Amino acid sequence: MRIETFTQTPFQQNTRVVACEITKQAICIDPGERSAAVESYIHSNDLTLAAITLTHGHLDHVGGTSALHAAFPEAEIIIHRDDEELYKALQRQPLFMGILPEQLAPLGLDYEAPPAVTRNWEDGETFVVGELRFSVRHSPGHTRGHVVLAELKEKVVFVGDCLFENSIGRTDLPGGDHEQLIDSISRNILSLDDDFEVLSGHGPVTTVGRERVNNPFLNGAYQIARGRYV
Repeated sequence: MRIETFTQTPFQQNTRVVACEITKQAICIDPGERSAAVESYIHSNDLTLAAITLTHGHLDHVGGTSALHAAFPEAEIIIHRDDEELYKALQRQPLFMGILPEQLAPLGLDYEAPPAVTRNWEDGETFVVGELRFSVRHSPGHTRGHVVLAELKEKVVFVGDCLFENSIGRTDLPGGDHEQLIDSISRNILSLDDDFEVLSGHGPVTTVGRERVNNPFLNGAYQIARGRYV
């Protein structure tokens, strides 16, 4: 497995190109914005982009889908059905955040309408990319249709905005639910071995074991009901 990370957007989002080194089949996980660097990387390494794989529908994770699909029109576009409406509302998402229409272009948030989704993720499916096998795990809580992708042989899990180093995804946006997110993390991420690398949508790479021990939202040090550390 070969992983290349591109940190993009004003939100410092991690877009990743993940390739099978044997077949050169590849996916792009969460293209946050139009990126000549991502397109150049795929071309210069002779990769075949099989799919644009979306962990969830927030703008900083899907904003580059139109441009990437235009460059690689044969690539599938895959998102969970519970986030498809959020994905389709990409052009309106900044307005939901209180950004004024005249601010969109200066901030780089004047998105094109996203292309049609090819198909939806199914919880429990195995997604094949060359010799790689990704376990698809529906993990709601940050959004209703969030998924994580675990490559069990490589011991890597791509978690989108479910889990970060010493933190978790926000749950105060529409579709968010704190208890549901903690349950998703417990079932679909903490159930993996401690040496699994955790590749988040923002911030550095961590491990399951490190977060199990150190993350205050997972080890009992932070009680959300009281809103403070204990």
